[in-house]
Amino acid sequence: MDLVEVLPERLHMLRFPIGQAYLWRDTDGSLALIDAGHAGSAPAIEQAIRSLGDTPDRLGRIVLTHCHRDHIGAADELAGRYGARVLAHRLEAPVIRGEQPVPDPALLDWEIPLYEHGLTVPEAPPTRVDHEVEDGDVLPFGDGAVVVHSPGHTPGSIGIHLPHHGVLFTGDCVAGVGQVMLGVFNVDREQAQASFRRLAALAPSVACFGHGDPLTENTASVLLTATTSEPVLP
Repeated sequence: MDLVEVLPERLHMLRFPIGQAYLWRDTDGSLALIDAGHAGSAPAIEQAIRSLGDTPDRLGRIVLTHCHRDHIGAADELAGRYGARVLAHRLEAPVIRGEQPVPDPALLDWEIPLYEHGLTVPEAPPTRVDHEVEDGDVLPFGDGAVVVHSPGHTPGSIGIHLPHHGVLFTGDCVAGVGQVMLGVFNVDREQAQASFRRLAALAPSVACFGHGDPLTENTASVLLTATTSEPVLP
């Protein structure tokens, strides 16, 4: 796992072989984790926190943008060790808890081999959700973290917007792998495109994707342009 600074002292990306998570640090030293990597990655996340001079017991909440295995895998283990609260959208929570199956995506032909590669990530264990969020909820970190329901990738996908810092976590609605584009493996592509447009309209200065490097320059204009352009297919 790679640890990458996005904003000094505030925001770091934790990059796994497939997918990534983000660690936000408030001025009081409390930590929030946006997504949680794959199953078995808890020790690497703990080590990353310690390497920044923090301790994992400062981890107050783990916000899951959606139910896929590369985003929720270590959440239950970390929450169990350190008492962090796990948050996810109301529509996503039953899947994360293992009460409902993960929804099948409507794959485009070129997405099929990428999707099969993604299945090499260990299956996530059932994970508790302590707080089911809704669109517009404001969470107590980042000086007010706003939940943005962004369905299409999955029904309960969310983005997290920190308006006081100009930071947007898009989950897998938007990707930044080689280019900024609509994320792949969507259950409803048209709905995902509408969610992408809604996220872009927030005009952040920093955009943090579920896959691909964060966007930190000309972010608002790049996102807006990407909503109207077709991706260059692999």
